[in-house]
Amino acid sequence: MGNETEALHILIVDDEQDIREGSQRILTRIGFEVSLASRGDEALEKLADTQAAILLLDLKMPGMDGMDVLARVKKKYPDVLVIVITGYATVETAIQAMKQGAYDFISKPFEPDQLRIIVNRAAEKFRLKTKAQQLAREQRRTLSDLATEQSRIRTVVESLPNGVVVTNNDGQVALMNPAFRQLMGLNVDFEFGQPVDAYIQDPELCELVMDISKGKYIDYEDIPSYEFSLNDETYLLAEAQPIIGRKNQCLGAVVNLVDITSMKVLDRMKSEFVAKVSHELRSPLSTIHEQLAVVINDMVEVTPKNDRKILARAKEKTHGLISLIGDLLDLSRIEEGVICTEPQPVKVDELLESIIQFLQAQAKSKNQTLKLETQATDLPPIQADPLALESIFGNLIANAINYSQEGGDITVRIDMAGINLRVKVMDTGFGIEEKYMDKIFERFYRVKNEKTRFITGTGLGLPIVKELVTSLNGFIDVESVSGKGSVFTVLLPAGDIDS
Repeated sequence: MGNETEALHILIVDDEQDIREGSQRILTRIGFEVSLASRGDEALEKLADTQAAILLLDLKMPGMDGMDVLARVKKKYPDVLVIVITGYATVETAIQAMKQGAYDFISKPFEPDQLRIIVNRAAEKFRLKTKAQQLAREQRRTLSDLATEQSRIRTVVESLPNGVVVTNNDGQVALMNPAFRQLMGLNVDFEFGQPVDAYIQDPELCELVMDISKGKYIDYEDIPSYEFSLNDETYLLAEAQPIIGRKNQCLGAVVNLVDITSMKVLDRMKSEFVAKVSHELRSPLSTIHEQLAVVINDMVEVTPKNDRKILARAKEKTHGLISLIGDLLDLSRIEEGVICTEPQPVKVDELLESIIQFLQAQAKSKNQTLKLETQATDLPPIQADPLALESIFGNLIANAINYSQEGGDITVRIDMAGINLRVKVMDTGFGIEEKYMDKIFERFYRVKNEKTRFITGTGLGLPIVKELVTSLNGFIDVESVSGKGSVFTVLLPAGDIDS
């Protein structure tokens, strides 16, 4: 590495000390200057004091999460290249981060070589970007200087690994690099100068590029990323920005295309794997569960009590596995967009009555009271998928029953809050400690303590609830006091749901 690379500064932000210090050792050995931060707010403070070129950012941290830090960094320090670190290896999260301006991502656990390769690539991009900015600032005193500068810029653009196309303010292509030609399947001799729709066969993207080229976007932060498919096998992510002249006029647009096909393929494989395995397991587990129920019911009093206890525990565990499979299938359907696709008018108060009637037996088995309170008359129906609403409120009420002690009280209250329908699920149960409040909507996370460790669950109920509420353009909030109970509040729009 040359002196220019050695001067680059990297800030590593991760709440795991081993990750921070291990990454620091790897990157220091290859000539980078490295600073460390364990929290998002600490990282923002250090960025203000350092000239960091690259930010290694963990997405899951206590306090301010990585997506919030990313948004603030891109707004205040747009030149900093952000490489997100995810311990969950979710393709959706990586794509979302890249749409919001991240340069690349790396999944935990990673090997030293993986880290070196991705950081060196980011460093090279930063040097090229810095060089291009430097060339753009230079005074063009002579025709010779101008020609030299144009040649350098063209060299930089053509060497970029991503597809790049530049348009003038009429939307005509003025420059494109080899990577763009390859992605679009264009011949080497395909000339410049034609409208952008002659090169890109996606009408919506072409319309966006034309609008940017003609200066229709006043706030450049409002320019959306655009994801599209050339065919069933190639997926691209496009990001475009205007080119601004000396007099602050729009001269055209530059479009950057990133091939995200591998991410899409991994996402599809993951969904197909979950769905196939879940379907294959659910049928035999259901059979085992039914057979255990028959055996337990047929047991006579002379059967040793310990044997009955073992079989009952096995029955409980198989029920837990069946519930987990059902939740995984629900998540798979949500990710594929096959839930909440056919909204229809639903009377939520009547739906809640039927759910409460169904769960009354479970509540009575623990000597609990379960009741519905309607605080308003003539509640309007809402436009929603009934199955999604059943899943939302069934999960919340079942959780209230499971996480309340013998003799507890569960109240479901429905009323209006402005133009929104409001449903509160209140219990006098175990409650949630403050330190767990920001984690309860994470997948597979369950609060475990002396009171809850024997409760069977998958840790997917609340994440499913949040996903469904969001898909209905709604909002969910929770208030809880440890030892006194919890209140889950769901707000749903009473008007039509945007498609």
